[in-house]
Amino acid sequence: MTFLDKSFSIPSAEEALPGRDQKMSVPDAHYVNGSRLLPPFPDNLSQAVFGMGCFWGAEKKFWQLDGVYTTAVGYAAGITPNPTYQEVCSGLTGHNEVVLVVFDETVCSYELLLKLFFESHNPTQGMRQGNDKGTQYRSGIYVFSDEQKHLAEKIKAEFQLLLFENKFPEITTEIVEAGEFFYAEEYHQQYLAKNPNGYCGLGGTGVNFKPV
Repeated sequence: MTFLDKSFSIPSAEEALPGRDQKMSVPDAHYVNGSRLLPPFPDNLSQAVFGMGCFWGAEKKFWQLDGVYTTAVGYAAGITPNPTYQEVCSGLTGHNEVVLVVFDETVCSYELLLKLFFESHNPTQGMRQGNDKGTQYRSGIYVFSDEQKHLAEKIKAEFQLLLFENKFPEITTEIVEAGEFFYAEEYHQQYLAKNPNGYCGLGGTGVNFKPV
């Protein structure tokens, strides 16, 4: 495979890097709100995982919502166990840069998270987001239940109609079952809170859901 191929196609299990058994070391507490960063989480809370380009800006979008208990950045939907950032960027792990969102559905609904997801990035760009190019920047929703899957498909279809009305192409967002979430390195966690002037390539289409 050429480097370009690695960047824009998911490797096979034979091509993927082997990874390791050792999990990434991360802080116990969220840098912004002090909540637990690692499970176990309170039993009344739900989980969601989203990929929408560089995970620094994506995470900030979600930790600002009322009802969100904690967020963390990591890697999902790939092959290599416990990958490093450098390995994910090589295109040889199959992983996406994602955000784990732990939330209270009585305060913040999954539908609200989905709408923020679609409004906050361009879900039509395939294996890229803006100037960030590669399989790790693809748009993805990783679901934990049939209910989450059905709602994600419903909101995706609604947003597709809005995009068509505004001359955007077809959505490329993948909606698949959530596999194992691998935490990213400590310095990536809540990066934009630690580095307020840090890079954030996240940008939406300018198309938003109509208020109810």
